[in-house]
Amino acid sequence: MARSPYVWGIDIGKCALKAMRCRMSTQPGKLTAEAFDYIEYPMILTQPEADPVALVQAALEEFLGRNTLKGDRVAVAVAGQSGLTKFIKLPPIEAKKIPDIVKYEARQQIPFPLEQVVWDWQRLAGGMEESGFVLDAEVAVFAMKKEQVTKALLPFIQAGIAIDLLQLAPVALANVVIFDQMPHPTPSDPDTPQPSIVLVSTGVDSTDLVITNGMRIWQRSMPLGGSNFTKALVQGMKLTFAKAEHLKRNAVRAEDPKLVFKAMRPVFNEFASELQRSLNYFTGADRTATIGKVLLLGNATKLRGLSDFVAKQLQLDVQRLDTFRNLEGPAVLAAPAFRENRLAFGTAYGLAIQAAGGASIRTNLLPREILQERLIESKKPWAVGALMGLLAASLISFIGMFFAWTTYAPPLYAKAFSQADSVKTRSQAAIAALDEVKQKQDAAIAQQQYLLRVQDRRFQMLDMLRAVESLLPRDEPGKVPDVLGDRNELHIDRIECEWFPDLSRWFAGVEEKWAETHPAEDPSEEAPSPDGVEPATPAINELPPAQPGEAVESVAADRPSGPGWVIEMKGHHFHNETHHKPNQSVEFVRSTIVKNLLGKDSNAKTQVAQDEAGEDPQQVMVSTGPLAGQLVDVRDLGIAFPVIVESSPVKAIQILDPRLGGPTVQGGTGEQPVDKTKEKMIDLKRYDFILQFCWQPTVPGSPKPPPRPTAPALSVSE
Repeated sequence: MARSPYVWGIDIGKCALKAMRCRMSTQPGKLTAEAFDYIEYPMILTQPEADPVALVQAALEEFLGRNTLKGDRVAVAVAGQSGLTKFIKLPPIEAKKIPDIVKYEARQQIPFPLEQVVWDWQRLAGGMEESGFVLDAEVAVFAMKKEQVTKALLPFIQAGIAIDLLQLAPVALANVVIFDQMPHPTPSDPDTPQPSIVLVSTGVDSTDLVITNGMRIWQRSMPLGGSNFTKALVQGMKLTFAKAEHLKRNAVRAEDPKLVFKAMRPVFNEFASELQRSLNYFTGADRTATIGKVLLLGNATKLRGLSDFVAKQLQLDVQRLDTFRNLEGPAVLAAPAFRENRLAFGTAYGLAIQAAGGASIRTNLLPREILQERLIESKKPWAVGALMGLLAASLISFIGMFFAWTTYAPPLYAKAFSQADSVKTRSQAAIAALDEVKQKQDAAIAQQQYLLRVQDRRFQMLDMLRAVESLLPRDEPGKVPDVLGDRNELHIDRIECEWFPDLSRWFAGVEEKWAETHPAEDPSEEAPSPDGVEPATPAINELPPAQPGEAVESVAADRPSGPGWVIEMKGHHFHNETHHKPNQSVEFVRSTIVKNLLGKDSNAKTQVAQDEAGEDPQQVMVSTGPLAGQLVDVRDLGIAFPVIVESSPVKAIQILDPRLGGPTVQGGTGEQPVDKTKEKMIDLKRYDFILQFCWQPTVPGSPKPPPRPTAPALSVSE
């Protein structure tokens, strides 16, 4: 249940209980009084024969019998002497670090361990903040020992009154001055502060002095009160305390008023002197402060001539605070009891202002344990309601499920289950059939694409064979040497090919054979060169004869990868005469077919050497693709990585002179018959070799088509 907007400010004084019920007005900066109560004790609590506990308890019972507090916030006050008030000037500091430094200062300023006190703090209105830093800031720290708090709350706990706010009486009076006697909003310019207002609230045994200009607050309790005037009459006129109190309140109607005031004059002087010393101390501590006016509160200040006497002594504007500017409520303000005791309602008024949310100082000395317990207690009805709702929802859900379970009969749903299973089976069969059709469709499309590529592949093979044939060395027409061993010829005996899903496997085997036959002491010598000739090794013709299956050559440091063909060429040549050195045996193969198969070398050094020598890269004509009928580089056909995998030692042989081996001999002035008796054998030096290279078919000028996944090893002859 939402709490009402009404609040109670209750002040238990030494002479009477004062209470006001208020709420914030619809007009800004106003407070509306709805009710009040003033209950005077039969005797003052400080009298020797008085029982303070019983008197306060009786007053609270009478108060509860005449008023209702249910749903209203309740604020109570304790005397300023019961607590500790400290005003701390902070150094320049980050705003977010203020709580930490205040806690540190509280440990230094409060003469008790923080675990034994209830304390609270608030930053005052002065100071300025720039870029997250606070300058000239001042905080107020208020504290009370826990046993003092318990003692102050005990009468209300025994009476069954739940307290929401516990405040020191001087702080409540400061809120009265700021809320009721200063303009709204309160000016906050530290360079031109407004004059300070002095509020003097006189009680029975002490007087609370509060000085504030809206930005800074200073307070002090003076050990002088209304009982000092009564005691002066008791001593000066030899009266009882009760008669002296009655005479003090009715001094004007006494038989000899001059005698009465003469007896109280020493207290008048002491009161004015003590007040003067307090003001001198305040102005000495704050040189920029000025006193605007002095306001008197408390029934003791109703003594005739007191305000005039104090004004004369202080040379200031002194007046009773008998009119609250921002308090409205005709029913309360016009009530005779309120008008008679309006000077005594200052503290109750300040408590009501803070409880209603209109105060400048909002600290609360009520222990956090009580606030937490109060919060938990207020949430209990909601928690119980939520739990009951959850139990009801669970019960309804259980009843529904139980009803559904009891009405379930398997035979009623057997047919539906059977139909559902049948539909599921048909659906799965249809999905399987659809997947099978898709697989067949994909296979047919793949076969179709493969067949479409077969035609191009036929021409690619022919282009490759024509390219290899065109790359073989030959003499220029008309310049063919007569000596067979001097001709630039390579005789190819056989060409075969094999498909590799991954050409790196083939190349790894070649490198393994090379490492077995050419161990190197220096690890850097193990890496083959990118141009087809092993680095840092003797010339190939200086090596011992290679055994069958020996890898005598490796190529680029780059490795081939991906699927492709390995083309193997087996051949021989007779370019091995002594005058051919060093271009004989394997070097002749390197300088002819191997060099031509490399095409325009991607190696930068080799390319620069070719450019300096004026050598053009080998080009071949293609018959398919966008570049059909044009010359392209050998590498554009997918030919790469030529490797001499096997070579034999040069062998001396004899063959029949080809010029005498036929019915006629070409090259004379005419055809002459061959004389068999004149057959002549010639001596030659033969070198046999096996060369392999990679071929990944591509169509020059077109994107590389996806290779066939697998293919059997085929010979060109097939």
